[in-house]
Amino acid sequence: MSERFVLCITGASGSVYGYRALQVLSEAAQVDAVISSAGFTVIKEELGKSREEFLKEFPSVNFYGEGELTAPVASGSSLVKYRGVVVIPCSMSTLGNVANGVNNNLIHRICEVALKERVKLVMVVREMPYSRVHLENMLKVTDAGAIVLPASPGFYHRPRSVEEMVDFVVGKVLDQLGVEHSLYKRWKGGGK
Repeated sequence: MSERFVLCITGASGSVYGYRALQVLSEAAQVDAVISSAGFTVIKEELGKSREEFLKEFPSVNFYGEGELTAPVASGSSLVKYRGVVVIPCSMSTLGNVANGVNNNLIHRICEVALKERVKLVMVVREMPYSRVHLENMLKVTDAGAIVLPASPGFYHRPRSVEEMVDFVVGKVLDQLGVEHSLYKRWKGGGK
């Protein structure tokens, strides 16, 4: 596995997106992951998995704690070797910190370093509706080089389950990272 990615899970609702993305990415590439303490709280609530159960499922993934600011992925000289960073789901708090250059934890630091080093950064925001502050923060990170990808599944592929809707969003993230997949049927058009 020569490709390397960083995956971050914050405390936003939608931990299933991060879980599924970690499943798919860890099968295709080397993944370093950071899950915030709030992220583990939401994982327990939404997926019914304890921290230990969750980590045990991914023996090939290098996990770092949100307080490990000296982790290799916090350094630009290390992060430039990665193909991309994805924050999935991305809380509005994380978005706000990144948009304003505030580093309170390793996730914020990784995002800041990705922006300064021009490493692809995909932020999968899940909250809704959006306030003006949310929209302004999305614009700030977009202007800085990030890709804001709301967790909004499409329906042209006629999903029949929640899993298929999750796969659509995760597939769109993988598209942005340049990772081949077959998680959803692509639009073929309805023309003549």
